[in-house]
Amino acid sequence: MSSEPLATDYRSLIAHSQSLVIASCSEHGVPEVSYAPFLEYQNTYYIYVSQLARHTGNMLRQGQASIMFIEPEAEAVNPFARRRLVFECAVGEIDKVQVAYAELLDMLQDRFGETIAVLRSLADFHLLALTPLRGQYVAGFGRAFSIDIENGVPLPAIQ
Repeated sequence: MSSEPLATDYRSLIAHSQSLVIASCSEHGVPEVSYAPFLEYQNTYYIYVSQLARHTGNMLRQGQASIMFIEPEAEAVNPFARRRLVFECAVGEIDKVQVAYAELLDMLQDRFGETIAVLRSLADFHLLALTPLRGQYVAGFGRAFSIDIENGVPLPAIQ
């Protein structure tokens, strides 16, 4: 499979997802997993998360996380070979005084409706930007590819 159909395939996986899986590390080095609804905008994934959630503190402390998009089990031909896309990301917070903060929350509200309007009124929520640094797309058995982050194109199979 050439890189363009693969890119279309993994982009479809993202487009059909409303949430992403988050892997972060606690201050004690314990791996933790969670999820959050997301907005993709200009090759960055934005999540609006509560500081009460452990993953929020982990990401703010560490400045990094991994995220995953995975094919729904009901659509997978084989549960051992579900399509999945993983990005290692730098994590940064969008400050409430930045112009982009309100604009991004407006986009999140367009995507997710009035729930965002309610969450905006809560002081414990943070807008985080997850910017991919490295990526891997697994399209099935023996079909793993690195993602060229600059142009979003899958590279030859991982050895």
